Amino acid sequence: MTQPTTAPQAHAQFTVPTKHPMVMVLGSGDSLLRVIEKAFPSTDIHVRGNEVSATGDPEEVALVQRLFDEMMLVLRTGQPMTEDAVERSISMLRAAENGEGEAAETPAEVLTQNILSNRGRTIRPKTLNQKRYVDAIDKHTVVFGIGPAGTGKTYLAMAKAVQALQSKQVTRIILTRPAVEAGERLGFLPGTLYEKIDPYLRPLYDALHDMLDPDSIPRLMAAGTIEVAPLAYMRGRTLNDAFIILDEAQNTNPEQMKMFLTRLGFDSKIVITGDVTQVDLPGGTKSGLRQVRDILDGVDDVHFSLLTSKDVVRHKLVGRIVDAYEQYDSRNGK
Repeated sequence: MTQPTTAPQAHAQFTVPTKHPMVMVLGSGDSLLRVIEKAFPSTDIHVRGNEVSATGDPEEVALVQRLFDEMMLVLRTGQPMTEDAVERSISMLRAAENGEGEAAETPAEVLTQNILSNRGRTIRPKTLNQKRYVDAIDKHTVVFGIGPAGTGKTYLAMAKAVQALQSKQVTRIILTRPAVEAGERLGFLPGTLYEKIDPYLRPLYDALHDMLDPDSIPRLMAAGTIEVAPLAYMRGRTLNDAFIILDEAQNTNPEQMKMFLTRLGFDSKIVITGDVTQVDLPGGTKSGLRQVRDILDGVDDVHFSLLTSKDVVRHKLVGRIVDAYEQYDSRNGK
């Protein structure tokens, strides 16, 4: 009787440099180690002192070794590893192994790319698509960031805008979004114009407060260095030497989108963000964001960055909710 052949086993052993305490590598209470063990259930991972060994399927063992190499590179920059960062690193390594990512872009490069630091907090991309989106903003004059809620499209664009202002690449930031919920009823709302439009622009103010000293924001706005205004206020203007962000662009109609794009002036950059699955326009009105890709696809210096549920950086459940809605829409022909 022939004995069943067992799959070949691989063994790898690596030493964590003594300058990195093992608690930084394994996490408090071995929380990071548990994330790794859960991701590689068929691989036997042992830790003794500052030695880590892995035994199992050759491909999985090679991935575990690469993961620890990437973690060391991140820790070397002084940035701590978190459970979320370990999970995203594993996802990026698996994607690269399956041919979905580019070998030149490693988890350490993604996770250590700093955009902006303020009050001890650093803003950086957390996924490969986010890094490519941020890089596209550096390389192109007009960038569209399209994806579901929670993928950081507006937040990262605003961080790049503040970075550009601080490094004197531009002299002002202009933030705008359509106040579509108010529509033509804006004039009938009580209060001053500022009070009327404030609810529609509040998310942009909130992000600004994360990135700048809150005390400086009123002064910058009074000087015109930062302008936050409804999309209707862009008509008839040419915006030079500015970083301009159009948020919630799925709620523009084609005419508004064309109007906005043609505001572009010299030495300016435009980032347009939106989620084509969340259109709030009245029935029958086409979304300018849905249409614009067909019009501008292939135009030089215009880039479309697509983010997905895998790039959601809110609670993990948000990504699963986004996926569930997409599946529901595809089943129902939406």
